[in-house]
Parts: sequence; C-alpha cells; structure tokens
Amino acid sequence: MRTFLFISALLSHFLLFAQNQSPCSCCTVEHSQFDFWIGNWEVTDTTGTVVGHNTIVKEQDNCLLKESWTSTKSKFTGTSYNYYDSTNKKWHQVWIDNAGSQLNLSGGLVDNRMVLISEPFKDQSGQEKQHQISWTPYNDGTVRQEWVVINLANDSSSTLFNGLYRKVKRDE
Repeated sequence: MRTFLFISALLSHFLLFAQNQSPCSCCTVEHSQFDFWIGNWEVTDTTGTVVGHNTIVKEQDNCLLKESWTSTKSKFTGTSYNYYDSTNKKWHQVWIDNAGSQLNLSGGLVDNRMVLISEPFKDQSGQEKQHQISWTPYNDGTVRQEWVVINLANDSSSTLFNGLYRKVKRDE
C-alpha cells in the first residue's frame, strides 16, 4: 500500500509539473520580432549584383534563428545564431565564418528595424569603433541589411555591407 501511495503521489507531482509548463516558452511577441528575416534569400549589393544566398530558419522550438550564408563571389560561408534573451530584453547574434572570424552583437527592434551593435573595440590604429548591423523589412517582402562600422571618436561611419534580400523558392 505504501508503494502505491508513493507512486500515486509521484505521478500526481509529475502531472502537475507538466501542466504548469508552457507549451512553447519562446512563442512570445518578442521572440517573433525578427521573424521577417526567415526564408531563403538571394542577396544583391547596391548595383543589383548577386553577392550571396542566405537561409534563415527558426529552430529549437522557436528559440533560435539560424542563418546560413554562402557567398557567390568566393568560398566564404558563415553561420549566425540569433536569439531573444528574455532576462535582459535584448536580441543577440553570434556570427562565425569559415575565415575564423566571429562577431557578437546585441540590441533590438527600433522603429520596425532590427538593430544589433557590438561592444566597442579598438582597431589597428587604436581608434575606438563599433559594428552596427540593421535589418529593415519592406512592404514588398524584401529586407535591407546595412552593416556599418562607427568611429566613436568622431561619430563617423563607413559601410561594410549594404545588401537587399529577395526571397527565392527552395529549389532555385
């Protein structure tokens, strides 16, 4: 009888615990702010030349956006992991590429654009700078990505990348 009571109590505990668990802890408005970037994309530069292909998928029960970049100009590839951290209320990106580079960014939605910024760093000449990447969705379904490096000493910036994302079908 004691065994039966113990098993019943244990089963009740697990059932109660299971009922209190959210079916999707990352199915919030905040976790969906970057969903406009999801898809298979052809990316062009400002002259309209195709510079790469990018696939963005949602993984880990909506907790992660994974980016897979392939350049059309070289053998350059990269992957980023993008996630919303509900404890600090920020989006984070970790980028790693086949050249051995990595970049860590954080930020959030600003005026319908996702804006992520790196921590300040010093370049080879000792000037303090910051990376800033923004993604702007347009009504036609395209997304503009702009990557600038900001010189914090004189508040100037230089553009490293300015690309337009256009969705493509999976088999293209």
